[in-house]
Amino acid sequence: MPLTTVSEGRVYDWSHAVGRNAARGPGFNYVQTMCLGKDGVLYAANRGNENNFGMHVNKVKLGGPGEEEFIADFCEYGEGEGDCTWPFGVAVDNNDHVYVSDDWTNTISVFDSSGKFLRKWGTTGSADGELCHPAGLAVEKNGNIVVVDSGNNRLQVFTPEGKFVGKCGRAGSGDGEFNQPWGITLDKDGNIYVADWKNHRVQKLSPEGKFLMKFGQYGKVDAPEGAYAVTMFGPYVTASSETAHYPKPGLLNHPTDVAVDSDGDIYVTDWGNHRVCVFDAEGKPVANLIGDAQVLSKWGEQTVDANPDMKKARRRVKSLEPQWRFCFPTAVEFDSATDSIIVADSQRNRLQIYKKVRDYSDFQANL
Repeated sequence: MPLTTVSEGRVYDWSHAVGRNAARGPGFNYVQTMCLGKDGVLYAANRGNENNFGMHVNKVKLGGPGEEEFIADFCEYGEGEGDCTWPFGVAVDNNDHVYVSDDWTNTISVFDSSGKFLRKWGTTGSADGELCHPAGLAVEKNGNIVVVDSGNNRLQVFTPEGKFVGKCGRAGSGDGEFNQPWGITLDKDGNIYVADWKNHRVQKLSPEGKFLMKFGQYGKVDAPEGAYAVTMFGPYVTASSETAHYPKPGLLNHPTDVAVDSDGDIYVTDWGNHRVCVFDAEGKPVANLIGDAQVLSKWGEQTVDANPDMKKARRRVKSLEPQWRFCFPTAVEFDSATDSIIVADSQRNRLQIYKKVRDYSDFQANL
């Protein structure tokens, strides 16, 4: 049975996990960011450190439990065209062109959907159109690319060919100011949401870059010894938990990414607190997801089945519960076609997928 989180009129069923630790082929290697393409295709930027072999983007076809398919690796470590040194953001446009930011070389590389290199643009600096540690990427409806220019604490907009269009933001902690921003997303109206990493908050901007809203403040959430943090701001808690921990609502510890669903609910990867925080459209905290992967992914099962010593070692572990939970999640996407919340569980080298349930009901028991 899937684990269910219920809070404030919202229901989330844990669905399944995807991935395993792999420098190449089926699996992930410290997945950093990701984006959804068409028909359930996902692109993920990996920043593993296995002699740099983990540096690449992989393309995976998602589906139901056990249906995931590995398609390709590309943008691998190197200094040539089509290579990357320190991949960070990834985004895909309506032409299935994939954009990858390189945090080290301050460039944006462009590939077709098969991973074939098309072009590269970007120069280092702080002037208009120059980049310093580019991070998250998002594609506007008109095809322009919004780049989180993290080292310059601003957003910049470019055409797909790399021509500078505009900018907003500066260093600071005021409205519309940033301190090492990281992930970015756009809602259905083109509004911009930015994970303001060192300011421990999310900011919402208009499509023109005007400040609209902010939410979140710094706070470290510690689970009681031997327990795991489960925080709900309604009458229910995650079904798998024996204990519940209730910190002050709205706390964030270095948020890394943000996604918005079709109802306007906002999902934030609360990196330092090992969870995904759910906020409503007004920025009110309503629920947290902490990871519920009691079942290994298909690729994880294949790894264990192929290694008898690993299978024996898992049987000796007193509790596998720590493995179920998120460990420094870095990215989140919402797939409106399947009502799925997809979370990059970075240190576990996997994705965890939840379903937002639209027609949930519980049977009534007469006690």
